[in-house]
Amino acid sequence: MATHWDYPQPFIITVAVDDQHIDELGHTNNRIYNDWCEQAAWAHSTELGLTGKDYREMKIAMAIHEANYHYLAPSFVGDNISVATWLTGCDGRLTMQRSFQMINNSTGQCLFRGSWQLVCINLSTNKPSRMPAAFIETYVPAVVV
Repeated sequence: MATHWDYPQPFIITVAVDDQHIDELGHTNNRIYNDWCEQAAWAHSTELGLTGKDYREMKIAMAIHEANYHYLAPSFVGDNISVATWLTGCDGRLTMQRSFQMINNSTGQCLFRGSWQLVCINLSTNKPSRMPAAFIETYVPAVVV
């Protein structure tokens, strides 16, 4: 079954829905989708060459300024899901955009789409800060659109 991703060259992690992910409605809790976005984002950043440890050492981070989530279909215990992420924008100064898509690997159904608007901040002051060279050199070339 061909997977139709919203953007080319997705970075993908695979997750399995288990009992701890299920809410009172019998399907995966929306909070879990958010957690999977965070896991995929950090795994992608690490793959590109910047880790949380690097952020802490530089005292600079990309922080979520705005998050938009569209829950399109439920998932259930036993489902295996591909969580894809892309960098879809980076101005090389202050802001970056990251997009997400989740697909049920058994059915090919798109379960979720989301995006983050991120702002570079100084971790000491929690105020906006210009991106350091390491961020620009790592993230700008990874933007897919």
